[in-house]
Amino acid sequence: MPPQFHADESGDNLPVLSPIAAAVSLRCVVLATALLGLYGAAWLSIAANRLLPGASVGALTVLGPWTHVVAVLVALAAALGSTTSADGMRRAAAFVLLLTMMISIVILTGLGAGELMQGRPPAARAMVGASFWIALASLTVLLFDDARGLSAGRIWACAALALGTLAAARRAGVFDALSLFIEFQARAEAFQAATLRHLALSAAALLLAFAASLPLGWLAFRSRRIKSGVDAALNAIQVIPAVALFGILVSLLSLALAAWPSLRRLGLAGIGPTPALIGIACYLALPLTRSITAGFLSPDPSVIEAARAMGMTTRRIAWEVRLPLGLPVFVGGLRVALVQSIGLMTLGGLIGAGGLGAIVFEGMAQFASDLIILGSAPIVGLAILADATLKAAERLVGRPLS
Repeated sequence: MPPQFHADESGDNLPVLSPIAAAVSLRCVVLATALLGLYGAAWLSIAANRLLPGASVGALTVLGPWTHVVAVLVALAAALGSTTSADGMRRAAAFVLLLTMMISIVILTGLGAGELMQGRPPAARAMVGASFWIALASLTVLLFDDARGLSAGRIWACAALALGTLAAARRAGVFDALSLFIEFQARAEAFQAATLRHLALSAAALLLAFAASLPLGWLAFRSRRIKSGVDAALNAIQVIPAVALFGILVSLLSLALAAWPSLRRLGLAGIGPTPALIGIACYLALPLTRSITAGFLSPDPSVIEAARAMGMTTRRIAWEVRLPLGLPVFVGGLRVALVQSIGLMTLGGLIGAGGLGAIVFEGMAQFASDLIILGSAPIVGLAILADATLKAAERLVGRPLS
């Protein structure tokens, strides 16, 4: 469909792109970025060891003639998806084709790295370069755009099939030559423990923030004066950088433990999980408190008046009317807070809290890019998974009762 233009309502004669034309143009930009990465010069980096900079190798060398095949099919998938949301069949075809190309790129990169590493010493590394990540990120953007027209069941089925294919390729040794996979094998147990610890700390920070936000949100709902004070205090916390807040908490906790040594019996410490949990809970309190207040205020006033006319008390109205009708708003705030908790917990690695952040900062200290990616990629994946899960829950609780 050719770009559509219309006159600006403000009276200017400058043409304005229609929403469909803007979406098509944006897809063209993302496609161009993907092709730029696909034909870039830094698809892989071959180095003598994990610490030294390597020589860049382009995708044409790693993937061979398959580079052109992938480029053509990616362009076809981008063209298929450049339609209106009503064209579900074409979007579904574009989604499947893009997902297939992404899996193919990963597998072909592993095979190409294996060929390039033959005959090299064991310390040599084949590290994934910037061009690979640019192409993969661009294809992910296109994939998410096409996923909007598909049902959740089909998306999860395709994702399970993709993960199964990559798992089979891993068992076949396709990725054994990649430095990222070598780093993972060397730290498999530590990586699993760090992931579980990251999830546990994120959940604990969320629970701590919710325990504080529930009474604050209720009080803010009941009184405008209290709401102004709560908003001011929570907004002030948001202004403080996370690293600075952690430093303040470490100092305050150290002083408190020195004054009251008995607090150590409760498991509190100046460094470690304690300041990380408190600091992150302070950041999460703002979206949680606001969603709780907004959820209680979300029901239509006529519904509240009808409940009062039936003789319901304020407490019964809160639990039987405001709470059920405000569930979508509550879940929306919980969704934002959970994603923030997973991301902010990365900084807990700076103060000894552990988790995936410890792996990220270990990689930074050693100038090991693969170790940084090994720690940060699961954080991104966990955040996306948490967002998608709670988004589905938000839609579910927001459906009208039949």
